Amino acid sequence: MFISMAGKVRQSGISLIELVMFIVIVSVGIVGILSVMNVTSKSSADPQLRKQALAVAEALLEEVELMPFTDCDPDGYNPPAACSQPEAMGPESGELRGSLTTPFDNVNDYAGFTLAGGGTDIGSSAGVTVPAGYSAAVSVTQDNAFGPGGGTLAAADVLRIAVTVTYNSGRDSIVLEGYRTRYAPTAMP
Repeated sequence: MFISMAGKVRQSGISLIELVMFIVIVSVGIVGILSVMNVTSKSSADPQLRKQALAVAEALLEEVELMPFTDCDPDGYNPPAACSQPEAMGPESGELRGSLTTPFDNVNDYAGFTLAGGGTDIGSSAGVTVPAGYSAAVSVTQDNAFGPGGGTLAAADVLRIAVTVTYNSGRDSIVLEGYRTRYAPTAMP
């Protein structure tokens, strides 16, 4: 529309080019916002997955750390003179975690222990529940640089426990580490 005011021609409104440019700019902005929202909604469950993996790792690490750590195997305790050799890493023959007759009875028994997902691992409500899609592995190794100044305890008296829980189809994992010291080598719990 053209309006004539004192001999001058003045245009009012917007042109077709301005309208098309406005639509393009707004469309690009909306596409950018929607793509960010899409990425956010896809990964919004990740904190829950990580929290669940952390709960499994904490439970398993606590279970291992609460086990005795002595020179002698608690099953066949003998007087201190007969227990001069530290117990070997890994479970003794016939010991199984959660067994009613021969359960794991020392921190060393958990060396190399793995746990697959899909239910309660011991078969009762007392065990660590590992959901489907998760797996856990325990590593127990001697650590010789422990204590003030790095080495006030002998390597045989310090164990580093690492629990690794893998989740999200194996793409993500969480590792918790703890230490257990042999504070009373020949005492039985």
